[in-house]
Amino acid sequence: MAQTNDPSFENIFQELKWRGLMYVSTDEEALEKVLAGDPITYYCGFDPTAPSLHLGNLVQILVLRRLQLAGHKPLGLVGGSTGLIGDPRQTAERVLNTPETVQEWVKRLRAQIERFLSFEGENAARMVNNLDWTKDLSALSFLRDVGKYFRVGTMIRKETVAKRLASEEGISYTEFSYQVLQGMDYLNLYREYDCVLQTGGSDQWGNLTSGADLIRRVEGVSVHAFGTPLITNSDGSKFGKSEGNAIWLDAEMCSPYTFYQFWLNTSDADVIDRLKVFTFLHRPEIEEYAKKVEDEPFRREAQKRLAWEVTSLVHGPEATQAAIDASEALFGSGELEALDAGTVDAVFAELGGAEAASGSNIVDVLVAAGISKSKSEARRSLGEGAINVNNVKVNDPDETFEVGSGLASGTEKKDVLILRRGRRTLAAVRLV
Repeated sequence: MAQTNDPSFENIFQELKWRGLMYVSTDEEALEKVLAGDPITYYCGFDPTAPSLHLGNLVQILVLRRLQLAGHKPLGLVGGSTGLIGDPRQTAERVLNTPETVQEWVKRLRAQIERFLSFEGENAARMVNNLDWTKDLSALSFLRDVGKYFRVGTMIRKETVAKRLASEEGISYTEFSYQVLQGMDYLNLYREYDCVLQTGGSDQWGNLTSGADLIRRVEGVSVHAFGTPLITNSDGSKFGKSEGNAIWLDAEMCSPYTFYQFWLNTSDADVIDRLKVFTFLHRPEIEEYAKKVEDEPFRREAQKRLAWEVTSLVHGPEATQAAIDASEALFGSGELEALDAGTVDAVFAELGGAEAASGSNIVDVLVAAGISKSKSEARRSLGEGAINVNNVKVNDPDETFEVGSGLASGTEKKDVLILRRGRRTLAAVRLV
């Protein structure tokens, strides 16, 4: 779908509110007036604490894009210097990465962000790196020119800092100083680009306001900030986690198949909110999907549209269609042999793949995969004609499988078996 803001709203501020993206902000009335007026420059920062961005970062990237579609000018900041420090977590001190690692991750994150923004036209996006204005800054200049404007009493009241101070481990001066560095970013971007708005997650609110406060103290000017809510599932569980792993935007860290399945498995209670936050569908169409969820939830039309839109946005339509084809093939509606090795590995992981020795018979394979609880149950399922291996029906309990008889995986060996009992029960086994 084409990326456009919803014309049914009076301005982008109202649309962001409706989509649930305006959780906390500086003066709302002033912010709405600014966003409804002439183009402004705004920014959001991303720290290279991993080699890829994840779904939480995607919320911020899409906010950048929505504001750009409204005519405003985005600055995408990748923190080459703040990434060397790391913003304080609520639990424990971060492990510092080497400068070489951070530099490489800056390049990777920058490339990911650039895919979502337009770098043409009057409101073309620009990418910046805060290492450019901090690498030659001396400690004395930092303390005299920036640090003197920060009040320790205010700094220790920031939520994350307060929690860390109350913990046994405490907080290092390194991480305590992070909010000063981020505040300096906003001041520099205000001076260099006339940037007057910073966006970020609500968990970063203390850091966002540090920059606005610094500009007010140094320049005597009021600037703006707003934070998006932390996205959580309706059952209270953490959003963006799959079996304990983050859903990354990098296809090598999270395959398009796994990415698509994550969105397809969105609950009815969450899917409409996800359509608001992660797609460019307009209000009338989202309201239609809300009615479909209420009237015919079993069709899962909203989930299918959500999975298509977000996977296409991140990985492209071709990769999305390949993920759909893989899903259909698993249930006998397509050719499993047509799946590429990366998708086979993703399916294997998604199904909680087990291992079986090369030469095992089908009974042992079914038990190893957990698709049958016992050998007698496996033989019974075979006798009922309920077992398919790579979409081929198997009846003979003595049939064996060797390495080379399965699907090609990322190891370039044909060694993965996709097992199906009946129409819906799936499992995967790697022959070793």
